[in-house]
Formats: sequence, structure tokens, C-alpha cells
Amino acid sequence: MEGTTEVGFSDDVRAAFRRGETDAVVRMSEAEIDRARAAGDPSGEVEARYSLARVAIRGGDLPGGEARAQEALAVALRSGDRSLEERPRHVLAAVARMSGDLTRARQLYRESIALNEALGQPKLVNSETHNLGFCELGLGNLDAARALFAASRERVFREDWAEFVPYVCLAGAALASANGDHARAGRMVAVTDAAFAALGQVPDPDDAADLAAVRAAAVEALGATGFAAQYARGQHLEPRAAFVEDAD
Repeated sequence: MEGTTEVGFSDDVRAAFRRGETDAVVRMSEAEIDRARAAGDPSGEVEARYSLARVAIRGGDLPGGEARAQEALAVALRSGDRSLEERPRHVLAAVARMSGDLTRARQLYRESIALNEALGQPKLVNSETHNLGFCELGLGNLDAARALFAASRERVFREDWAEFVPYVCLAGAALASANGDHARAGRMVAVTDAAFAALGQVPDPDDAADLAAVRAAAVEALGATGFAAQYARGQHLEPRAAFVEDAD
């Protein structure tokens, strides 16, 4: 966007993405790439290319998302600023996870956690801990996943990080589904939906896929009527209360 600082662009484009405004994200990002390249601003260019990667992934184009993330990472590496590597590396881990290469994704998330610890970014450490938990869950390591999800949840509620609450709820739903407790999963799907709606957001692409899988498994196990009953119960639960009611 002409005349927009990188900080303003970053806030605006991320907010638009979370609201599901894909076309706006593409327009803003393409304009920002032109501005940033002309200004010699690698931070703005990385953010814009990262945003285009997320759009590609949301549209189901994982190879395109990986390519855009690699472009962003190349800009970051040329800049010599390690903080600019964080978002592209996060996307590359997400692509590996969504592609089913969970072993590689697990390693990439561990590397991302180490980078964010070195950069002093606790919220991003927490976010990648959540994602690592999903890798462990997918690999069948339920105890490891449970421990990672619990650590993330405890920190989110302690620090009152409202933007992470929907993801905490999603983790609870996924763990319940993996444990075969589809009634609890149905309730937690409702809590997750409500938490996203309360923020006026939609899930990130990888989390949207996980939520859809939990929902489908619960409907298959409980039937449409049974799922609807559990979902209706979950709609009346506040997130913290949901975890008290359904302790792991």
C-alpha cells in the first residue's frame, strides 16, 4: 500500500487474513512488495511474501505456499536479520505438516521454537509449541501431544493471551478425538467455533484442516443428531470452564 509503513502493513494484512479477506490480502501484499523493493525494505517484502504464502495455503495450493515462503526466506537470509526468518520458517513447517510429512514438520517446528526463544518471543514460542503438539498427535504420540497442549494452554490462560484461546480449544477438541471421546470433541468444536467468532476471526489453514477433521470424525461417530446435541452443549461453555468440565 502506497505510503504505508511496514509495521502498519503487517498489522493490516494480518488482520485482513484473519477475517478471511483473501482478495484484500493479495492486493495489499503485491503493492507492498513493489513498495518494499523500491525502498530497499526487506522487512516489508518478507511480510508481503509471507502473506501470499498463507493465501496460497488457505486455497489448498501447498506447493505455491512453499514457493512463496522460500522466496520470503531468501529475502530474510540476504538481509542478515534473523528475526525476518521467523515467519517464512513457520510457513515451511506448516506446509510440511499439512502435506503429511510430520517427521520433517516436527523438526522444523523444533527449530522454529529454538529461533523464537533466541529472539525472546514467548508468544511465538507458545504458538509453535501448539503446532508441535499437533505433529506429535498425528504421529500417534498422545502423551507428548497432551504435555505440549497442556503447557500451551496453561500459559495462554495465565498470561491472558486472548488471541490464542481458540487454538487452545482446538487442541482440546483434537486430543479428545484422538482419545475416542467424540462427545467431548463435539462440545469442544462448539467452544472453538465460538472462540474464533468472539475474535471475529477464522482459523489459520492448518488449524482449519484439523478442526474440520475433528468435526467430521465426531459426526461419523455420534451421528448428525448426536453431534448436534453435544455441539449445543458446548455452545454454552466458556473456554476455561470447558477444560474444567472435560479435564484431560
